[in-house]
Amino acid sequence: MSFVLIKINIFLKYLTLNKILYNKFNSCAKNQFLTKFTNILKMNKKINIKNKKAKFDYFIKSKFVAGIVLSGTEIKSIRDNKASISESYCEFNDNNELFIVNMNIELYIHGNNFNHKPKARRKLLLNKKELSKLSKDVKKTSLTIIPLNIFINDKGIAKIKIALAQGKKLYDKRQVIKNKEIKRNLDKLKRS
Repeated sequence: MSFVLIKINIFLKYLTLNKILYNKFNSCAKNQFLTKFTNILKMNKKINIKNKKAKFDYFIKSKFVAGIVLSGTEIKSIRDNKASISESYCEFNDNNELFIVNMNIELYIHGNNFNHKPKARRKLLLNKKELSKLSKDVKKTSLTIIPLNIFINDKGIAKIKIALAQGKKLYDKRQVIKNKEIKRNLDKLKRS
């Protein structure tokens, strides 16, 4: 956030030094321009919404990056980090299309009556080869498709990283917790 303030201060100094621009902008126009300027700087920050329980609850077999079909208010909410994928999963429909189910994208504050449904099914975009491979693996074995994280790439497009995963048993989860505790204790001993 301090980077944004530094950029704004530099811009304000430029405006005050340049009398031509300063005289042409009234105070209302300056405020509008500054809000647009700060919004552009905020868009450059990295968005990374993670599913923190995925690696604890599942063995990850393979990963894929998919596009996601979103409306205008949905992408704006994602850019504000107002989404959750902790309880979501992916499934195929009858036409062999992949959808993400139970993904929560909060309502956009300024969306009024054009807002989206928070827990709607959203279509994922993958190649035909990737879709056929995923559907074969899901039908043959007891694997599921789970989302790992949502991010925005360099072009400003929202992408979702999904994984083909197998659920862990309770004793596997206990073993993971035990290994973490042992590792933590060894790190403490090394430091002292």
